[in-house]
Amino acid sequence: MREVDLDQIDRRILTVLQKSGRTSSAELSDLVNLSPSACHRRVQRLEADGFIKGYVALLDPKKVSRPTTVFVEITLSGQADEVLDAFEKAVARVPDVLECHLMAGTADYLLKVVAGDTEDFARIHRKYLATLPGVAQMQSSFALRTVRDTTALPV
Repeated sequence: MREVDLDQIDRRILTVLQKSGRTSSAELSDLVNLSPSACHRRVQRLEADGFIKGYVALLDPKKVSRPTTVFVEITLSGQADEVLDAFEKAVARVPDVLECHLMAGTADYLLKVVAGDTEDFARIHRKYLATLPGVAQMQSSFALRTVRDTTALPV
């Protein structure tokens, strides 16, 4: 997907929908200065072309008893494909892991984990993280406060 695939109207549509995915078609068309039918066609095209992957409800972590965010750096025992594949398949099954990134640098993977509190993280660590295959070293860092949190990509 190249940037040239999006014109200014497409970018405005994506910006509005990223901030509020529940914006009605009529309101969206007003906000981007387009007729409702033309706006609807553009949204359908953006969905079909994969620019819009889906729509979600973003939950408040505190309201669902998951206010603690922990970033876990994991170094594996090796870099062979079978080690990486086994780790990735196993970590994908851990319900408390929101994100898992293959990294360049000192750690092989960086995980974003949510927990109720430190005791809950200890449970997650014992039950899931400590049993992940191929792990040689693990370093956990607790977020003290979230300064910026957005899902909106710059378009």
